[in-house]
Amino acid sequence: MQNPRLATRYAKSLLDLAVEQNSLEAVLKDMQALNRICSQSHDFALMLKSPIISGDKKLAVAFEVLKNYNIHELTKAFIQLLVTKGRELNLPEIAGAFVTQYNELKNIRTVTLTTAAPMSDAIKSSLVAKIAGYMPDDTVNLKTEVDDSLIGGFVLEVEDKLYDASVKKSLNDIRSKLLDYTYVTKI
Repeated sequence: MQNPRLATRYAKSLLDLAVEQNSLEAVLKDMQALNRICSQSHDFALMLKSPIISGDKKLAVAFEVLKNYNIHELTKAFIQLLVTKGRELNLPEIAGAFVTQYNELKNIRTVTLTTAAPMSDAIKSSLVAKIAGYMPDDTVNLKTEVDDSLIGGFVLEVEDKLYDASVKKSLNDIRSKLLDYTYVTKI
């Protein structure tokens, strides 16, 4: 069950503790790994949510899965705390909230660019430079996606703002104008 308030609070506590112990980058790496594992392994996420599996077994499985990642002691202690409190089912959400709060702390803005075809690295770097000009105090993290249904053009998403310059949108706009019969009443 999603609980954004709980995830935000736990992530904030972990972030503050990591800053205090000068281990922010190591804990970030661990949380990104946890986020990746939970999104890629549906079985792992289900195991965390299972009421049948005991907390000790969940903890043993989690540490076994994470043993190749060389996780920080603070992250291990945090996972143990979550299992002790019965909050391990919120671990994927907490990991995501931690990464979001880290980005806010470091002024890192994620920009999603969706195009109809893959872009070259030169165009990507040019676009990042252009976007960075509008956000001089922030670091731009460009995430690219390909969606061939756009036909051409691009869709740019910066946090909660969306700029759609795709051919698909233009065609839909033309279609809606052609289907709008208000001009008939003016004749």
